[in-house]
Amino acid sequence: MRPLSLIFALVFGAAGMATAQESGDAVAMAAGDASETEVTPVSPTEPRNAADLTLEEFLWVARPIIVFADTPADPRFIEQMELLAERPEPLIERDVVVLFDTDPEARSAIRTALRPRGFAVVVVAKDGTVGLRRPSPRDVREIIRAIDNFSLRQEELRRGE
Repeated sequence: MRPLSLIFALVFGAAGMATAQESGDAVAMAAGDASETEVTPVSPTEPRNAADLTLEEFLWVARPIIVFADTPADPRFIEQMELLAERPEPLIERDVVVLFDTDPEARSAIRTALRPRGFAVVVVAKDGTVGLRRPSPRDVREIIRAIDNFSLRQEELRRGE
């Protein structure tokens, strides 16, 4: 499946979970309350819809890259998702989770917290601070350079993680 086809399938909800369940790199994500835990396999390279997520879920665990657009048909959104899909390995090495929000009307918790205007690429550090915010698509090389300059990432590199 071509990256563009995969992006549209994920954005419109068709193949997201099936692909994640088939993936050999799938990891388990726990959901639910403390008394009852439901485990759902999620691939770290699968873009996830930010509609029902919060930034607190990723605090100290992952570095979210959130791609905002006013519609999934936005050419900048499509380009950014293709750029991220081309080089997933360096993103995985840096504990990155790719999220997207293409519905400004839904007013998701992440959209409310970061307040993008139209298209935006936002990289959030593990400590919850915004490390990079850009109004146009960025290639993976620029994103990983920014992540490698985060203070927490510098500590990870010193410890050899």
